[in-house]
Amino acid sequence: MANTKIIPSAQNAYEYPLLIKNLLVSGPRYNPDQEIVYANRSKYTYTDLVDRIHRLANALTDAGVGPGDVVAVMDWDTPRYLECFFAIPMIGAVLHTVNVRLSPEQIVYTMNHAEDHTVLVHDDFVPLLEQVSDQLTTVKGYVQLTDESEARSTSLNTIGEYEALLAKADNHFDFPDFDENSVATTFYTTGTTGNPKGVFFSHRQLVLHTMAQLGSLAASDEMPFMRSNTVYMPVTPMFHVHAWGVPYAATMLGIKQVYPGRYEPELLVDLIKEHKVTFSHCVPTIMQMMLATESIKTADLSNWHVLIGGSAMTEGLCRTGAKLGIRMYTGYGMSETCPLLASTRLKPEDLELPLEEQAPRRIRTGVAVPMVHIEIVDPEGNPLPHDGETKGELVCRAPWLTQGYFKEPEKGEALWEGGWLHTGDVASIDPDSTIQIRDRIKDVIKTGGEWLSSLDLENMISQHPAVNATAVVGVPDEKWGERPHALVQLIPGQEASLEDLQNHLKQFVDSGEINKWAIPEQIDFVDDIPKTSVGKINKKLIRDQLES
Repeated sequence: MANTKIIPSAQNAYEYPLLIKNLLVSGPRYNPDQEIVYANRSKYTYTDLVDRIHRLANALTDAGVGPGDVVAVMDWDTPRYLECFFAIPMIGAVLHTVNVRLSPEQIVYTMNHAEDHTVLVHDDFVPLLEQVSDQLTTVKGYVQLTDESEARSTSLNTIGEYEALLAKADNHFDFPDFDENSVATTFYTTGTTGNPKGVFFSHRQLVLHTMAQLGSLAASDEMPFMRSNTVYMPVTPMFHVHAWGVPYAATMLGIKQVYPGRYEPELLVDLIKEHKVTFSHCVPTIMQMMLATESIKTADLSNWHVLIGGSAMTEGLCRTGAKLGIRMYTGYGMSETCPLLASTRLKPEDLELPLEEQAPRRIRTGVAVPMVHIEIVDPEGNPLPHDGETKGELVCRAPWLTQGYFKEPEKGEALWEGGWLHTGDVASIDPDSTIQIRDRIKDVIKTGGEWLSSLDLENMISQHPAVNATAVVGVPDEKWGERPHALVQLIPGQEASLEDLQNHLKQFVDSGEINKWAIPEQIDFVDDIPKTSVGKINKKLIRDQLES
């Protein structure tokens, strides 16, 4: 450590802590009357948001929640959830965003592992908790969330209904200062084996992530995601990495926010049309569902900018959206990284091309956002050249990366081997710093002594005009070790055969992008492709199904 010069502060100087409460100051100051909308149900202003956050803080404190206690939330994407994003960590408690799409057994595991003290639960999930409440070892009480005139009757030990508790709570709470390294949020990331792993983020990390996110999503004229006139609607579950952290940035900026509740593709498109939504983020599978709706046929989407993440965006999906005027971009990160690490970086000359022809640039993983350091390394941890060709595991450093896994120090040490967070992704980096994810290490197809990217094959197959979605995995082969096996979901009303797709892939052989042996000999046409609880393609399940 360098022997630097430090000058003592004035005795009365205020040491400003990086706390989530300080993200709430500017939005209501900029736009106190700006709307926050809940689907087709209700709306209120930023002034109301602040009032409700204070009331929620008092209601939770009255219910016995104190600093360090863990408060779980099981809700759809609602303004209530936004209030919880602020009120719970602002009183010094920890927000646990429960993945409601996990199995009941996994939900019980995560709630016990996180040591949840109080649970805020939507009526839709009350029956699930009634079945397992006797297995929840730390929960002291429940708050019901309802969208009806009154909450459903339940056998749970309820503290009360959310709106009723807020109505009788005081509308002022003196939010304290405390150590900015205090844990603010936790949630669980599901792997392909074993129990979900708990990641956690501090106030300092979330504030820095928010600042960097604003700096990358608001600064570029080529990618105007978040501006003062932006209308924001998440299409990523709020339980998944804080809806990518964007609600914090949107609230800090004071822009209009639209929360859709439970995801229904037709409703999502209707909300985009009604509120003239300009910015969303989602995984590719949700975008495909929205593109298949009737409502989208009459929508003007020429001002809708969408950040696609979670799984690789294919060129086929990007071009399909472009035909409707949708501007799609790639965002890259993972649960352990809070999540933003990199995003598409367009240049003025890119925008001079017709929108469909911009697809190859838009699907690239992009450039690291401010404050992020990214490298590619070999299996021994040695850095590899940024020549656009050499491939290695992508590792990173940033101020907002989870520092380990809760109660699993050995896995945390493996995550941080060598002082870099290991993503498990194979990537190359161009001389201009553009990153291209080639595959997950566990999904690379090892055939005939060569590595074949399943993502590259998926991208090429997706460009066939009849293909709606595809997944490629490696399956065991006695001669070659592994061979690619593709699952293909066709656009309704379209037709294609194995031979059609193989002939389609030959153009990429002719252009030198793949070798002839990379063309799959096995392609299954399916009605649906297996997904994980957060909408990603579940390649482990696909491999297991093919092997059995």
